[in-house]
Amino acid sequence: MDGKWKPPISISISISIFLSLTTIFLSIPLSLSTPLQYQTLLLTSLPNPQTLSWPEALPEPEPEPEPEPETTTPLSVTLHHVDNLSPPLNSTPESLFRLRLRRDAVRVKALSTIAAVTQSNVSARPRTDFSSSIISGLAQGSGEYFTRLGIGTPAKYVYMVLDTGSDVVWIQCSPCRKCYTQADPVFDPKRSTSFLGVSCASPLCRRLDSPGCNNHRKCLYQVSYGDGSFTVGEFSTETLTFRRTKVDNVALGCGHDNEGLFVGAAGLLGLGRGKLSFPTQAGNRFGRKFSYCLVDRSASSKPSSMVFGESAVSKNAVFTPLLTNPKLDTFYYLGLSGISVGGTRVPGISESLFKLDAVGNGGVIVDSGTSVTRLTRPAYVALRDAFRAGASNLKRAPDFSLFDTCFDLSGKTEVKVPTVVLHFGGADVSLPASNYLIPVDSNGKFCFAFAGTMSGLSIIGNIQQQGFRVVFDLASNRVGFAPRGCA
Repeated sequence: MDGKWKPPISISISISIFLSLTTIFLSIPLSLSTPLQYQTLLLTSLPNPQTLSWPEALPEPEPEPEPEPETTTPLSVTLHHVDNLSPPLNSTPESLFRLRLRRDAVRVKALSTIAAVTQSNVSARPRTDFSSSIISGLAQGSGEYFTRLGIGTPAKYVYMVLDTGSDVVWIQCSPCRKCYTQADPVFDPKRSTSFLGVSCASPLCRRLDSPGCNNHRKCLYQVSYGDGSFTVGEFSTETLTFRRTKVDNVALGCGHDNEGLFVGAAGLLGLGRGKLSFPTQAGNRFGRKFSYCLVDRSASSKPSSMVFGESAVSKNAVFTPLLTNPKLDTFYYLGLSGISVGGTRVPGISESLFKLDAVGNGGVIVDSGTSVTRLTRPAYVALRDAFRAGASNLKRAPDFSLFDTCFDLSGKTEVKVPTVVLHFGGADVSLPASNYLIPVDSNGKFCFAFAGTMSGLSIIGNIQQQGFRVVFDLASNRVGFAPRGCA
C-alpha cells in the first residue's frame, strides 16, 4: 500500500462513464447542429464601360394619334445605368466602380440628413434647408438609373433620372439663367401647346413647402440643398409621354436656374411617396402600382425595366407592409426583423435595431439610387462576422474602400458562399450570391457588399435588389419582391 486511497472499481467505472457521457452530451450541439447552407457564386469581372450614344440611344416614337382612354393603362420603360449613359473619358471598370462608390457615399449622407431633419420643427427651418416634399436625387449623388421620355406637345424626348428617394418631377427649361450641361436640347415651354403655368392661388402651388410668386401671379418653386445645389423656376403642369402612352397634367418644376448638379440628364422623375411624386399624381391612371427590375450589369446585357399599372405586380412576389414615417412622406419604409446567414438567424440582429420610432428616427428604406446596402452599425457587425465565419474557407484580401470583408478569388471560376436571407415582415427575401459578394476589380478581388452606418437610417440598396422585380403597390400599402423578375 502506498498510502493513497483508491476508489472501488465500480465507482471508478461510474466516473469514467459519467465523463464519457458528459463529453458526448457536450458534443451533441455541434454534431447535430444544422450545417450551414451554401450557394454557388459564378465569378464575373466588373463590366467594361459602354457608351450609349445620345442621339441613337433610343428611337423617339410618335405618340398614337387617337386619344388615350381614361381607364387604367399599363406602361413600361427601359432603364439605363448612369455608367452606360455618360461614362467619363478613358474610364476603366475599376475607375467607374470607385466613382459609383463616391456617388453612393454622397447620396447616403444626404438621405440620412433628410431623415434627421424630420426630427426638428419643419416650419422653423430656413427656406434654404431641405424640403420634405421636394427632394432632388441629383443632389444625393446624381441618380443611378435613367429613362427616356417625352416632355410637352409635341413630345421632346429627353433622359430623366428615376428616383424612389425623391418626390418632385422637374426639368431644365429655357430661357436658362444658369443651367448645367445636358445631352439633349433644353426644353422650351413656349414650343409646347400643353405647358401651363400654375397660379399662386392654386391648391397645387400650396402643396409646395416653400412656394413663391412672380409678378404675373404664377407659382414659383425653389429647392436648396445643404451642399449648395439648388433648382429654381416656374411650377407648371405638362404632358409626359412614356413610349406611346401620354400622361396629361403632371405637375413639374420648370427650372431656369439649376446649379451644382450633374451633367447629362434633363431632370428628374420623382418616384417617392410624397404628394408631388409621379406615382401619387398619376396614381389613378395606373392603379397606384409600379415596379422595376434592375439587372446585374456584370452578368447580363438585358436592360433594366420599369412598369406602371396592374402588370407591375408579379404573381410570385412576396409582400411586406409599408411603414409610415409621420414626419417624412417621401421614403419607402419597411420592417426588417432579422437576417440569416447559412440558414441560421444571426444572433444580435433584432427588429429593435431597425425600429422606426414615433418621431421619425431609425427605420429601413428601400432605395433605387443607393447602391450598397447600409445597416445600422451593430447589425452590420453581427452580419459581417457571421458571414466571415461561414466563408472561412475563402482566402481573405485587404479592405477596399468602404468594404472591410474582401476575398482573393483569383484563378477560380466559382465558389461556395453562405446564403443570406433578409427577413421582412411577412416576406423572406433570399439573395442570390451575386447580390452580396461582388467584384471590385478585374483581378479576382470580391467584397461583401454591405456596409455599416452610424446613422439610425438603414438603406436597402440596388445591388441587393438586382434581379428582383421590386413592386410598389401603393393601393395596398405594401412592397413586394419577386425573384428572377427581370425575365
